[in-house]
Amino acid sequence: MDWLLSLDVALFRFINITLSNPVLDRIMPFFSSNPFFFPTLLLVATALLWKGGARGRLFVLMVLIAVASGDGWIINLLKHGVGRLRPFNDILDTHLLVGRGGSGSMPSGHAADWFAATMTAFIYYRRSLRFMLPIAITVAFSRIYNGVHYPSDVIVGSIIGAGYAAAVVWSLDALWLWAGPKWYPLWWQRLPRAMFPEAMAPAIPANRVAVSPDLHWIRLGYVLIVFLALIRLVYLAAGKIELSEDEAYQWTWSRHLALSYYSKPPLIAYIQFLGTAIWGDTAFGVRFFSPLIAAAVSLATFRFMARQVGSRWAFGVLLLVTATPLLAVGATLMTIDPLSVLFWMSALIAGWKASRETGTTRDWFWTGLWMGLGFLSKYTNLFQWVCWILLFVLQPGARVHLRRPGPYLALLVNVVCTLPVLIWNAQNNWITLEHVSNDGRLGQGWHPKVFEFLLTETFLLNPVFFITSLVAVAVFVRRRRHNPFALYLFCMGAPLFLFYFLYSFHSRVYPNWIAPSILPLFCLLVVVARDSWAHQAVLLRRLLTSGTAFGLFLIVLLHDTNLLSKLFQRTLPPRVDTLRRVRGWSEQARIVENMRTQLSADGKPVFIIGDHYGLTSQLCFYMPSARVAVGSPRPVVYFRSTPHPENQFYFWPGYASRKGENALYVQQVDDPPLPSGWLWKWIRKGQFEPSGPPIAPPAPPALSRQFGSVRSLGISEIKYRDRILRRIQLFACYDLK
Repeated sequence: MDWLLSLDVALFRFINITLSNPVLDRIMPFFSSNPFFFPTLLLVATALLWKGGARGRLFVLMVLIAVASGDGWIINLLKHGVGRLRPFNDILDTHLLVGRGGSGSMPSGHAADWFAATMTAFIYYRRSLRFMLPIAITVAFSRIYNGVHYPSDVIVGSIIGAGYAAAVVWSLDALWLWAGPKWYPLWWQRLPRAMFPEAMAPAIPANRVAVSPDLHWIRLGYVLIVFLALIRLVYLAAGKIELSEDEAYQWTWSRHLALSYYSKPPLIAYIQFLGTAIWGDTAFGVRFFSPLIAAAVSLATFRFMARQVGSRWAFGVLLLVTATPLLAVGATLMTIDPLSVLFWMSALIAGWKASRETGTTRDWFWTGLWMGLGFLSKYTNLFQWVCWILLFVLQPGARVHLRRPGPYLALLVNVVCTLPVLIWNAQNNWITLEHVSNDGRLGQGWHPKVFEFLLTETFLLNPVFFITSLVAVAVFVRRRRHNPFALYLFCMGAPLFLFYFLYSFHSRVYPNWIAPSILPLFCLLVVVARDSWAHQAVLLRRLLTSGTAFGLFLIVLLHDTNLLSKLFQRTLPPRVDTLRRVRGWSEQARIVENMRTQLSADGKPVFIIGDHYGLTSQLCFYMPSARVAVGSPRPVVYFRSTPHPENQFYFWPGYASRKGENALYVQQVDDPPLPSGWLWKWIRKGQFEPSGPPIAPPAPPALSRQFGSVRSLGISEIKYRDRILRRIQLFACYDLK
């Protein structure tokens, strides 16, 4: 191994230093990254999808699967497992021509991606080897010449990339050969091989070919749901993102199980408790149920819509759900929104059956139970009763149930489900009512945020789907009485969206507040499309295809914004990076833990005080010493003492009993504002300078009253890949009074 390592370093120095010359210094960085790569890739992919036939479409699909699974999972795991540093970290005279990579050196992701694409292209287009292989070799060589990889890194990356690309194509072809004739005989006859699209299909029994086309779409829907759930679980297991503040905050609740909590109902704490009981106190354990809940929602909605409008149109709903960024984020993060959407849709599905003429008291019981569980997930779900009132007003056929016990049983069950929240609030001076009122800014002046609301929702709900849904609602309103099912969907979705739209004239509305209304409105869109736009099949297909493609592109970027630097050579400013909220927390905990260790050198115990519930929760989760103490009478991390409840930490043991001990106070530092014209500078140059240094806030006056002395330890920068994500101000607090 020593001999191989010496050879590796010698080859690196020869290529990187000895071969260095002005001509290659200009050429090699271009092959590592250039502004023409992504536009060219997009044009080629579009041409293949449009004019490439089955072969071209299969090739694009296989490349996407191979590169996404390889670079996003296999290469990432190997980089973390091997843990080899980049050459510029060990060889001081490295001739570095491109940016410093933040990931490990072994293996090379660039080499793996290019050789995966080359292998896939060779399988589908044999002659492509003449130009793809030289390009792949040049890209791999450029990684050594540019000083960011050793020769062994690119050799291993090339072999692995070509290997998993061949494995992906062969495995999917074998899977299609096995599953196609059994599950999808009609489609299999048109495309019998995934590796050789022009192959002729052998004859299969007539009774198998006669399978209903609807059954093909049903089976395809099941495959898509399972595939997405597995992909999301793999993404979470890869550890590419950390917990958000709300997830960490609600994880601390799961260590203090109660009837309710300061700002939210209790169900999220119990779900996280169950997830971490299975997988331990890990980010994967916290989020384990989110992809499963998303799969359950998709499955229930798909089956429900298949019964009402047919399986092909129901599969269209699945595509809408899959390519909507807000729903994709909700299928990854474990907050109260996945539970809210799950029980809203469960109540909607049960309620449709209950509100029919054949509806029974049992159907109303299930409707009330799902609505009650929705309330225990998120207070917004109580708004579903407004939806029911609107339905009773607009639908005469539903009003007959008001003379039956069903709706009142549903209301009673719903009221019973509110008891845990009511009991907890009665014991704590109805603090949740005060919090919800303050959070809604009901007593404050008008600060309209309509444009912000519409712009954000257009982006997060997919511009194509959002605009088309609004058009569908307008079409329905004009002819609503022609379809009771469409009216039901309208009543279960539009009132909530309309309420928050009108509320945005008063103050800010967060994008996730409308989450329960999205699926009913998407279902309404599909019903209107089937009833009113079915004759425009070509237009509908193009809208669905373009919306799905654009939405999936946005979703991929939302899951890994680092791709922007690979595709466009532009790195997002931290303040506008959507993944900033799920990055850098373990690094922040490491800095705080190191400072705590230094303060403990004088022999006194040192505990941590946070100035914000999110920061405090993240320290609780990512500091190993603090994580094991959460829920105990003597935790390591506390929220600052306040005379009045500001969050859930107020109701747990404080640090008043730790008299005479020292503490480390951690508070967030506001970022400097973005400079004027930053967007244009970012597009043109890919970078900009912040306008002014961060402002170091003074220590809160309460600290000086609580401790004998307080000393500032300065500002610490929390970095991710050489970017400053956030800053924290640390204070040493001595001798708690």
